[in-house]
Amino acid sequence: MGSCVASRGLPVPTGRVKWYNTDKGFGFVSRDDGGSDVFLHRDALPEGVTDLKPGQKLEYGIVDTRRGVQAMSVTLVEAPQRLKKAEPAPQRRSPDELHGLIEDMIKVLEDQVMPPLRHGRRPDRKQTAKIAEVVHAVARELEQ
Repeated sequence: MGSCVASRGLPVPTGRVKWYNTDKGFGFVSRDDGGSDVFLHRDALPEGVTDLKPGQKLEYGIVDTRRGVQAMSVTLVEAPQRLKKAEPAPQRRSPDELHGLIEDMIKVLEDQVMPPLRHGRRPDRKQTAKIAEVVHAVARELEQ
């Protein structure tokens, strides 16, 4: 394998997440010392950490492999910076408003979804996409 820089008594490298793809399980870190970017694999992340955000500060050991420098034993130095301020929580609808929304949703389902199903067909996709949005919106209202 390669040689581990951290085990040679050198200072622990630090850097910021350049990008990280959670689905693929890897990304790159921009080094604070200006060196070349460091490959970061999910196996190097601390236990319980599954995602990293660009700009998040890290400490890590590095190992020099045939493919280049790779991070190992990553420690999170700071939480990711928020790109936006948190949006205020939406206001809950009154029970009367929610009742009206649900009645309207049921009417749409009865008028536009049920007839094609009764005839052994699926409803039009464009139409069902819009209806699905309404159903999801009502579900979110119920969860609040």
